[in-house]
Amino acid sequence: MKKFAIACVLLGTLLGSTALVAQDSDTDRTHPVTFVRDSAITSKIKTELAAEHITSMGRIHVDTDKDGVVWLSGSARSQGAIDKAVSIATNTEHVKSVHNSLTIKQDD
Repeated sequence: MKKFAIACVLLGTLLGSTALVAQDSDTDRTHPVTFVRDSAITSKIKTELAAEHITSMGRIHVDTDKDGVVWLSGSARSQGAIDKAVSIATNTEHVKSVHNSLTIKQDD
């Protein structure tokens, strides 16, 4: 089931990346292409987090606004996982900045 979920995320990222490249100058968030661009950034980050097994280390939520600003929220199991998640987001193409509100939470 995990492989299917990762495949779906990867497919969504590939489809979103095509729209991202084609319509990079569109800044109207109400326009569907802009929403797809923001979603593509979010999908790229989530895919990389899954590939690095970061999302299995906690509950990390990713959101991207119309300006390419990424918001990370939720929890991770260690500061190292938080640092890796921020690094992944920061180094993702088209990301302008990253706001990190992740906390460390150990599973019971």
